[in-house]
Amino acid sequence: MKTRISIKSQDIKYLKLLSQSFKNISEASTEIINLQAILNLPKGTEHFLADLHGEHEAFQHVLKNASGNIQRKVNELFGNTLRESDKRELCTLIYYPDQKLELVKASESDIDDWYHITIHQLVAICRIISSKYTRSKVRKALPSDFSYIIQELLHEHTEDANKTAYVKVIIDTIISTGRADDFIIAIANVIQRLAIDQLHILGDIFDRGPGAHIIMDTLSTYHSWDIQWGNHDILWMGALAGNKACICNVIRLSLRYANLTTLEDGYGINLLPLATFAIETYKDDPCEEFKPKIGSNETLKNDTKTQRLIALMHKAIAVIQFKEEAEIYDRHPEWHMQDRELFNAINYENGTITLDGKTYSLRSNDFPTIDPKHPNSLTPEEKKLIEKLHHSFQVSEKLHKHIRLILQHGCMYSIYNNNLLFHASIPLNNDGSLKEVQIASGQKYKGRELLHNIGMMIRSAFQTDSAPEEIAYATDYFLYLWCGPDSPLFDKSKMATFERYFIDDKETHKEEKGYYFQLRDNENVVDSIMDAFGVHGPNRHIINGHVPVHVINGENPIKANGKLMVIDGGFSQAYHKETGIAGYTLVYHSRGFVLVQHEPFTSTSEAIRKCTDIKSTTQIVEMSSHRMLVADTDKGSELLKQIKDLQELLYAYRHGFIKEDIRNN
Repeated sequence: MKTRISIKSQDIKYLKLLSQSFKNISEASTEIINLQAILNLPKGTEHFLADLHGEHEAFQHVLKNASGNIQRKVNELFGNTLRESDKRELCTLIYYPDQKLELVKASESDIDDWYHITIHQLVAICRIISSKYTRSKVRKALPSDFSYIIQELLHEHTEDANKTAYVKVIIDTIISTGRADDFIIAIANVIQRLAIDQLHILGDIFDRGPGAHIIMDTLSTYHSWDIQWGNHDILWMGALAGNKACICNVIRLSLRYANLTTLEDGYGINLLPLATFAIETYKDDPCEEFKPKIGSNETLKNDTKTQRLIALMHKAIAVIQFKEEAEIYDRHPEWHMQDRELFNAINYENGTITLDGKTYSLRSNDFPTIDPKHPNSLTPEEKKLIEKLHHSFQVSEKLHKHIRLILQHGCMYSIYNNNLLFHASIPLNNDGSLKEVQIASGQKYKGRELLHNIGMMIRSAFQTDSAPEEIAYATDYFLYLWCGPDSPLFDKSKMATFERYFIDDKETHKEEKGYYFQLRDNENVVDSIMDAFGVHGPNRHIINGHVPVHVINGENPIKANGKLMVIDGGFSQAYHKETGIAGYTLVYHSRGFVLVQHEPFTSTSEAIRKCTDIKSTTQIVEMSSHRMLVADTDKGSELLKQIKDLQELLYAYRHGFIKEDIRNN
């Protein structure tokens, strides 16, 4: 049955532009055939990760093994034909080809025989993983050195007697010319590349762990990824934008977790002025409450001098942070956060603080840089120090590059294949309705409009053509996003940093969560949020992170009758004891959703040497009644629109509205 097409006069201009790409009936028809074929391929695999917190080794391993997806393919393909140990060896080779080859060559007695067997196995794995893509897409993923050879091996089968010798000679020649190692590395990387079609990171690349900069370097060359900004990402973005309170918070968190690698080695932030100031100012202060959390850092456990220095620096920057925050709160009374200027609430003679009408003793009353009459004023030395730190952030070329990447690939939320992705929360009223939040000049927004306008404001902080007052407000607003009660990246009553440092009574440490966290297991509330964001369809979901799932206490990451998934299970080592696991990842392939629960990752070196993978358990979240195709995705909707346009172009050619260019026919 032919499609009736009617072309409006205003469409001719667009069709003429389209005709520059498809110059005649032949080219337009060929593209329609191609797009129709793509619609019937299986849906590409999506990979969801959240709250990486600088744990670069675990991140890179999960990326390489595609949350166990590659191991599953190896098991499907080789079943009982390979021993379990051989399959583990093969998987490790795919994940870490360079390092594993060195170990194999040191122990293998007949390396040429090993090369023959292994190359055949890798080609078979690559063939099954690439089968859901067009040849064109696979070709684009291939390294130029081996593109032709890999294509030939992928599309020729040894079961064909006429091709057996042909394939054998190709592999023989790869080995005899000394290119076997290079070929194995190349095809292993292709397998990793094709195992995942799209990577989603639901926020918080930064803080706590030592390798946020390494994660960003990895992402800079990754084929296709997006990020929904998290509160810790926003903190670093604010630091680069020039928010001095954010700069202090970034440094304080690094000191708290004894992680200076990202700051000093990753981004070249000079902390020597802070160390000098801290030693001079707090040399007689025990700084007990500021001792770093050293976790499994065995070197630091035995280095009491470094621990002492970190504690001094930690207190110094924390005091400056509270002062810088107070200055911003005073500039923005509309935020209603001046009650967080807690230096105003201290009785410096008695060493007490009064909060909500109740008086508490302070753990420490040693504040050499505070004038009780003007407790939030910086001393001349503190002013000079914060200017030096500000300059250090401003001149870090690598930090500029990485924040640009986050801006290019990120936003506050995303809707992808009927899934609503965001890091933490959607501010709600107590009845589950969307809460209006003021973000600038009396403007109030809720739901989708709130997140959209916050995203626009964030970008304005980095745009030189924005109005100066707009840049100034946006720069300040990074602090509100970090710790403001109605921030969709925080959504708690307060951030009790001060109380945890200085007050023993844990009642003061409580941070009341917003209504989103209280109501997110309510299916009706979750449905209403998705309705408001325009997420439709029978298989729609909210996917977010931010709050670690306490599996150890029996908490379930699947909420609201399967409509909401929380995938922060604690990648960060700091959370492992609290959560009982080492993170969740989510895989969404053509059959449905698979939630993967990970145990702590040991180390890359051990994974290579002992062929150990992250121990993971999988939970089937939702299976589709039919295998999902590209036609069922957002990409499919785009392709259908392109097909419609091309059909109109064909009609225009055939009925003389537009002339064909047949010179190349």
